[in-house]
Amino acid sequence: MKRVLAIILGGGAGTRLYPLTKMRAKPAVPLAGKYRLIDIPISNCINSSITKMYVLTQFNSASLNRHLTQTYDLSAGFGQGFVEVLAAQQTPESPSWFEGTADAVRKYQWLFQEWDVDEYLILSGDQLYRMDYSLFVEHHRQSGADLTVAALPVDPQQAEAFGLMRTDAHGTIQEFREKPKGESLKEMAVDTSRFGLSAESAEQKPYLASMGIYVFSRKALFDLLNANPQHKDFGKEVIPEALAGGMTLKSYVFDDYWEDIGTIGAFYEANLALTQQPSPPFSFYDEDFPIYTRPRYLPPSKLVDAQITQSIIGEGTILKSCSIHHCVLGVRSRVEDDVVLQDSLLMGADFFESSTERVVLRERGGIPVGVGQGTTVKRAILDKNTRIGNNVTIVNKDHVEEADRPELGFYIRNGIVVVVKNASIPDGTVI
Repeated sequence: MKRVLAIILGGGAGTRLYPLTKMRAKPAVPLAGKYRLIDIPISNCINSSITKMYVLTQFNSASLNRHLTQTYDLSAGFGQGFVEVLAAQQTPESPSWFEGTADAVRKYQWLFQEWDVDEYLILSGDQLYRMDYSLFVEHHRQSGADLTVAALPVDPQQAEAFGLMRTDAHGTIQEFREKPKGESLKEMAVDTSRFGLSAESAEQKPYLASMGIYVFSRKALFDLLNANPQHKDFGKEVIPEALAGGMTLKSYVFDDYWEDIGTIGAFYEANLALTQQPSPPFSFYDEDFPIYTRPRYLPPSKLVDAQITQSIIGEGTILKSCSIHHCVLGVRSRVEDDVVLQDSLLMGADFFESSTERVVLRERGGIPVGVGQGTTVKRAILDKNTRIGNNVTIVNKDHVEEADRPELGFYIRNGIVVVVKNASIPDGTVI
């Protein structure tokens, strides 16, 4: 794996995850109380013995840079390991910003070519899954492919949202179509049982969807990037071009949990699914394949008189006499007396406020960080450092699906109320 360079794509502006991406890049969005999305592909790389990683991003990258700098120092022991952010930059040769996944890699190919490696592993920075990339790379090497695409077996309903591959019995890709529908979709069905799925599972999932994860052989990558500079995207343009040009394309079937955190709804559901017992679809409790993040050295959580069921509580949290059900609370969360939290995600805070500071703030008419006394929050996301006043009700009482209320500090996406980072919601507010 020392002959592999990983390139993690940070994605675009993250409009579908807005307002969580209002002040941060998509890979820097918090996950599961203490992690960030970028920790997933980086941890997968580390656990797969791939230690050379670049992260490409161009939007709101300050917090992402800070997180990576504070978390990942892979040079210990005088090795060549690193995790480095490459932000979009304008040069005389390339005056535009990144215009797609392939375009982002093309604009930095001069740097990638400097590395003496055999394969380039292209990853996405906004997916939740656990994969041993070394098996992926070895599959690519043994098959003799120019390009190998990670493939997820999906059902007909899911298939319409993906680029689909039609393969032969040996996994050689024969056709690639982007988001087909109707008869075009039916033509892309394959017998997925030949890739290890049970007969029942293969019948339910007869399509192979591209996960947006690729292994390119060195020559193939640069030949494809330079053959058609106008091609901006791997899935829509580069892969069909490689097929048309006679390159050998293989699939690598991954039949396990995988979630694309592309929308507020998907993000919300993926986080709350972590609270399931006894076996959540994805678990951070795996000593053999850990997910890494920044060590914060926080004190343990304090529960004064709280009733908590089916929830995850981040360290450094203080919970008073409250009721919490089916929630994920991030680090340094603060919840006061008589609060009801249900089906909600609290991202916590970047700092502590002392008891004295909180009293003084209240005396001056301000609102302390956290959830104030007598408040009810259901089916909501409270971003970091939010200040929710006393006797506030956040329940989407009118069942609104989509709404923008930036002047009031919140948005509604997929029926979920999202209170933006650093927002203050006054006492008695009803949302």
